[in-house]
Amino acid sequence: MKVRVGREVLAEAVGWVARGLPSRPSVPILAGMLVEAADGQVTLSGFDYESSAQVSVPAEVADEGRVLVSGRLLSDICRSMPGGSVDLSGEAARVQVSSGAARFVLHTLPLDEYPPLPEIPAATGVVDGDVLARAVHQVASAAGRDDTLPVFTGIRLEIRGSTLSLLATDRYRLAVRTILWEPVDATFEANALVPAKLLGDVTKAMAGHDITLALGSTRTGDGLIGFEGGGRHATSRLIDGEFPKVRGLIPADSAIASTVTVQTAALVEAVKRVALVAERSAPVRLTFEDGTATLDAGNGEEAQASEAVEITLGGEPIVAGFNAGYLLDGLASLGTPFAHFAFTQPTKPANLTGLASPDDRPTPDSAYILMPMRLPT
Repeated sequence: MKVRVGREVLAEAVGWVARGLPSRPSVPILAGMLVEAADGQVTLSGFDYESSAQVSVPAEVADEGRVLVSGRLLSDICRSMPGGSVDLSGEAARVQVSSGAARFVLHTLPLDEYPPLPEIPAATGVVDGDVLARAVHQVASAAGRDDTLPVFTGIRLEIRGSTLSLLATDRYRLAVRTILWEPVDATFEANALVPAKLLGDVTKAMAGHDITLALGSTRTGDGLIGFEGGGRHATSRLIDGEFPKVRGLIPADSAIASTVTVQTAALVEAVKRVALVAERSAPVRLTFEDGTATLDAGNGEEAQASEAVEITLGGEPIVAGFNAGYLLDGLASLGTPFAHFAFTQPTKPANLTGLASPDDRPTPDSAYILMPMRLPT
């Protein structure tokens, strides 16, 4: 194999594939990255039996070939190279990576031990990559991080004809976003639970291009989903488990007793400041009344903080307490100048949505449900 590739193009592609490689693989061979040179391009692939990633980039191919090398090491080398292009050359036992005056020699891994990448299922539909990446960003912060509860670490995809809904929850908050897409079969319906971190990485990398979703069997323990877009391919096994029935937490319009509209940036800065004195498990108290939201944190025995921001209140005044981190995550996910809260009661979940202007009405295509915390008496 003998090829030349632009340094920035190669470093970005190798880095994306390397991010999905296990740091402590169950089988050493899975730490490898497959490098294939043919037909004027270099294809980089990684696979750990749970997920796969593959990307092709243009290259000057003098000699075709394929080698398997340490993926993370190759990523570190390509990122540190000084020149505008990188040369890869070698054979079965060793590969030389050079750029300018820098030169590295890597020992290869046995190709015959590397497992074949899974085949991407038949296409289910196509979605705008920017729209999907934005939707994933909006819900991903609500997904859990505890690997002992895998069901809560995923984003649930609900396909109902031309609508694609994304849901995530860690039991303390819930995020929902519904977008339009183009299904191959307009009557198709399915549910799939995809690892949130992988879905975020994949959609971020494929943003700017149409993304083809390919959903395989959703039978227990046998599910696979594929993504194609912008010269990249990825697959992931679906998370096995029953996602909780969470849609009932979204308050019905008829049950709303109070609403609050506030400038998102102003509330974010106020929450950040008062949260400086809040203990990790203590809530930030928000008192909504008379056109003002007063934020309080801390207690009389230690530091205290208070700040007020202007709001538009609809309905009765209300006092609620929220985890500061969860509230900030929800506000950050909106991406709109104004935030809108809908309350049924202070002790019931509140619905946080984004508005482009204070006179707009919330749309049913998104929700960020915050579970309130008990306030000290």
